[in-house]
Amino acid sequence: MKRRITVISSVVIALACACSLQTAKAAKKEKSGEAQSGSLSAADKKFAQNAAKGGMMEVAMGKAAADHSQNSDVKKFGNRMVKDHSKANDELKSIASKKGITLPSEGPSHGFTNDAAYMQMMVKDHQKDLAEFQKEAQNGSDPDLKKFADKTSKVISEHLSMAQDINKKLKK
Repeated sequence: MKRRITVISSVVIALACACSLQTAKAAKKEKSGEAQSGSLSAADKKFAQNAAKGGMMEVAMGKAAADHSQNSDVKKFGNRMVKDHSKANDELKSIASKKGITLPSEGPSHGFTNDAAYMQMMVKDHQKDLAEFQKEAQNGSDPDLKKFADKTSKVISEHLSMAQDINKKLKK
């Protein structure tokens, strides 16, 4: 009887140790982001992919505007798009890498036609982007993407205001 209690006690202790070890491994994976890679919602993944496409487009169009614009405000705006969206793109790539999200490698290509068309497009695009980033910041399920969306939405709001001001000046 004593031997039987000793064996049962040993088994219970071994199981408790195994459970503790598994819990510690799971906590370590979650902390490092490994456990989160497959747990992102479809909406979060779609947001990240759309944000990457849009960010790459902003950089490409910003470069074109900086190179081809006839207006100094439009040139400055284009350079600002390159700087800010390159920074946001790098941050998004880092988050995506940790989460196991595959982002597109190339954004859509658009040709620069003229200052007015570019600025009209920037107003519309930043209105749409602001709504998407605010939605992710409020309703997203991944804390890292929510934080990124919240921080970036403030920059997008500033871009929108700048684009609207420049657009009004061009129409005068």
